[in-house]
Amino acid sequence: MSIPFLKVQGAGNDFVLIDAMGENAYRAEFDWSALAPRICNRHVGIGADGILIARNSDLAPAQMVIVNADGSNGDMCGNGLRCFTKYLIERRRIMPEGDVLSVETGAGVLDSYVFDIQESSIDVVTVDMGAPLLAPTQIPVRHDGDGPVVRHVLDYHLGPIELTCVSMGNPHAVWFRDGDPRDLDDFQLEDYGPLIETWPDFPKKTNVEIVNVLAPDHLKMRVWERGVGLTQACGTGACAVMVAARLRGYVRDEATVSMPGGDVQIRWEGPDDPPNRVFMTGPATFSFEGQLDANLLSVR
Repeated sequence: MSIPFLKVQGAGNDFVLIDAMGENAYRAEFDWSALAPRICNRHVGIGADGILIARNSDLAPAQMVIVNADGSNGDMCGNGLRCFTKYLIERRRIMPEGDVLSVETGAGVLDSYVFDIQESSIDVVTVDMGAPLLAPTQIPVRHDGDGPVVRHVLDYHLGPIELTCVSMGNPHAVWFRDGDPRDLDDFQLEDYGPLIETWPDFPKKTNVEIVNVLAPDHLKMRVWERGVGLTQACGTGACAVMVAARLRGYVRDEATVSMPGGDVQIRWEGPDDPPNRVFMTGPATFSFEGQLDANLLSVR
């Protein structure tokens, strides 16, 4: 038995997309959590940051299920949602109502906005990422006070680490770094990322972003993703960085967030401006397609 897949990426955040909708619903029964580490392995598998599974939904035209590269469940991924939206329109021919296509995710039903469809093809998608969660119990993080958690300090023996904590349907710890932006490229995130991810203050672990503020409308970041590791980009991470920077007064309502894999545009008008939602605009690309053969589909 083989199963077709589509390799997709948004700003360098890449995924293996599996269609388990309609006549393909049986594919949802595979143990994708057990299969993900092999499929996502860049040496013996296809290579990806995670798997996106398109499933039937009672709440929206489709449901996006995320499995991280280590087999853990992903609540939400903005870069993945843009690619997922492109797939629904171009391959499944599920067209938006007006400009809006809704998708069920682990963070609820979210809306994608598609303003320019050329011959049923799209390259840029705007995603309504929902409202950020700012209370410590919502993120979650063990922090004194009600939030927002603008400054949360980890007492690390090499020096305190000051973080701003935000949830975009998944937890994020944002670390603003001073100095030359080039230093961000050399910073040892492969060491500090897993340290912060598993710090006891984060009961569900956390994603970790390091950030330079380049201008009031431009942020540069790198990311360590919970359950994945270093990645080229992270959509929810870019949104969390924007929210954290806005809470600290570093940026205005809209900014470009630059990541190793590319740029996205984020808009958030702040917690006092209903409906308090974050919007992300960025690219969505199909890379290649193929077949998962029996060797990759067998759990060993």
